[in-house]
Amino acid sequence: MSHILHRHSKITLPQIASGDGPYLTDTSGKHYLDACGGAAVSCLGHSNQAVKDAIKTQIDKIPFAHTSFFTSEVAEQLAEKLIQDAPSNMDKVYFVTGGSEANETALKLARQYFVESGEPQRKYFIAREQSYHGNTIMTLAIGGNEWRKHAFRPILPQANLISPCYAYRYQAQDETEEAYGLRAANELEAKILELGAENVIAFIAEPVVGATAGAVPPVKGYFKRIREICDQYGILLIADEIMCGMGRCGTKFTSVQESIEPDLITIAKGLGGGYQPIGATLLSKKINDAISTGSGFFQHGHTYLSHPAVCAAALAVQQEIDSNHLLENVQRQGENLIEALRSKYKEHPNVGDIRGRGLFIGVEFVEDRPGKTPFSPDIPLHSYLKKAAMDAGLMIYPSAGTVDGRHGHHALIAPSFIFEDRHVDELIEKFDLALGAALKIV
Repeated sequence: MSHILHRHSKITLPQIASGDGPYLTDTSGKHYLDACGGAAVSCLGHSNQAVKDAIKTQIDKIPFAHTSFFTSEVAEQLAEKLIQDAPSNMDKVYFVTGGSEANETALKLARQYFVESGEPQRKYFIAREQSYHGNTIMTLAIGGNEWRKHAFRPILPQANLISPCYAYRYQAQDETEEAYGLRAANELEAKILELGAENVIAFIAEPVVGATAGAVPPVKGYFKRIREICDQYGILLIADEIMCGMGRCGTKFTSVQESIEPDLITIAKGLGGGYQPIGATLLSKKINDAISTGSGFFQHGHTYLSHPAVCAAALAVQQEIDSNHLLENVQRQGENLIEALRSKYKEHPNVGDIRGRGLFIGVEFVEDRPGKTPFSPDIPLHSYLKKAAMDAGLMIYPSAGTVDGRHGHHALIAPSFIFEDRHVDELIEKFDLALGAALKIV
């Protein structure tokens, strides 16, 4: 009997034994092709020797030193590397241990920016429906993941949400992408005016939506209009790149694909590739200047900030991505994978949409393809699909509530950046077996 409080008390999990490249092996000897990176985390697979060596080397030097007393060479090097790769307005980095902490940090930085700037009345954040920004009370509250919020709603702060940019569901038949993007973005302006621009701190959004809706990319022009609105009303823009960033969509920072510069960017998952737990918040020079020339003190903190062994892992991960030209592979294999999926399921009655960027791909399932009708929320298709995939030796990331928090199902596919053609072929074969088995139960 396990004394761990597992995610689900009625499911017995296999026990992990080892990993090799994009494969994992459990203690029974069964192999799994990891096509989701757990949750878009394992960008280098599970056995990169250079990263493991970097961790060991740092532990031999010094594993931990509290940031109220010391900085470390490796944390400084990692910060310099990230700022070099980031949009040109980014200036500082704050290292934490995961995505929820990174977004919580961004929210606090945004609030303190306005306190330091003489606007302490600002108190509202705006986000989007079908978004996810973390599992702390504040990050959970501002997001749009309804099933995660349901049990905790009485204790959550106010949420101010606008519609997602979700073309498959919300773009009208007679509407161009550009027109739809403007219509969706202009909801932000309406919400700002409703709350009073003088009361709003920031708008937070995932450049490509992650697990809640399944790798939903924005339409052309959407984020440029969002940036214009934020600038017009003096609102900060926070880009949540926890899942979609650090190479997952083919560039280190996904915001650059939209030709925008956010005020704050949050990253995690692909930053450390699962070799150590790490997240980070990047802040613009404007925000840093307000704090450094004001109080000089960011009123926040955690015990394991800038943990040296953790930063050593992340630095090595980023160096491996660069030295092995893995972003080029993400772009190439991402095109191969999405084309293979679209070819395989172009006439499948239960596959409604295949979308994404790079190696960040979502497959949305429907009961009726022409009408885009989702399966009943009483049918746990996502659970059937996950079990069938594991039985077939494949790891994918299915979820429910895709459309509105209750209706809809999708699978997120986010394999490692080291995927080869043969892995794509294996993924398609096993995914098709799993989907067929799951739909037979339905």
